Amino acid sequence: MSTPPSAHAFPVLLLLARAVMASAENNKDCHPSDKAALLAIKSAFGNQSHFASWTPSTPCCEWHDDTCNDAGRVISLIFFVDVNLTGTIPDAISGLTELLVLNLYYLPAISGPIPKGIAKLSKLTSLTIALTAVSGPIPSFLGELTRLKELTLFSNSLSGTIPASLGGLRYLDSIELRNNSLTGTIPPLFSKSTLLPVLLLSNNHLSGSIPAEFAAVGFLQVDLSHNALTGDASVFFGRTKELQSIDLSHNALSFDLSSVEFPEEMQAMDASHNAIRGGIPAQVANVTNLRQFNVSYNKLCGQVPAALARLDAYSFRGNKCLCGAPLPDPCKK
Repeated sequence: MSTPPSAHAFPVLLLLARAVMASAENNKDCHPSDKAALLAIKSAFGNQSHFASWTPSTPCCEWHDDTCNDAGRVISLIFFVDVNLTGTIPDAISGLTELLVLNLYYLPAISGPIPKGIAKLSKLTSLTIALTAVSGPIPSFLGELTRLKELTLFSNSLSGTIPASLGGLRYLDSIELRNNSLTGTIPPLFSKSTLLPVLLLSNNHLSGSIPAEFAAVGFLQVDLSHNALTGDASVFFGRTKELQSIDLSHNALSFDLSSVEFPEEMQAMDASHNAIRGGIPAQVANVTNLRQFNVSYNKLCGQVPAALARLDAYSFRGNKCLCGAPLPDPCKK
């Protein structure tokens, strides 16, 4: 497994930092039920060396991996970068009833399914299981975590479909499921969101069309690249939307780009290696923050707008009749 990404790419660390700053638990034992749950977790992992600080004689708010609030309740549990920790995620985690953040990050020897006990963590706002060998389906019971804001399950061995139950989570503003083996269609996620959600599903085996319901969602970032998606992806676009980055590359999407209005705050777009037709709208000149734009290897025609002549020719190659700078072929008069 590859080296873990740097800490700046790991958003839940900010949540942890805030929890630590707000905490006054030093030299204080945690709640008895939380301590019992933590010791059960340690036992389920076979008392491995990772848990050397988890001793009954030490206040459990001082143990590595956990953070307590002022009342001594464990509100975060973070197992972070340990190639030697082995086993499965223990169901005993369900005993940490005040948990807000659960994070298992870069634990390549952790395997098995996502346990049912996680469904009992009713106050959870952030769930991360990333860069592990965790397998099986994404369980539908994650839809019972009604306060969840971030669901991060990237670079595991997860398979099956994305459960439709996730679409009912009204506070969810980030789903990252990239680099798994997920199949099936994308359900209408974020249907109740009033936020600017992030949807990252790249490098799976997803198929079918983009949900029409996404037209009503104001996404901030979308990455659906390297799947087998078909049909119309224009639902993500719109002049007044606040979409900043979108990657649709390496799918089988087919729609008319001529009628698309680009969000004026957009910074990056990659729609390469699809079957997109039409031309590049002149309105792209109004997208002043656009730094990356790639529509190569589609079925586009017409002149490249002058505002995009500053880009590399590779961004437009592989289209049957695009012309004009930066391409070497001038447009016929």
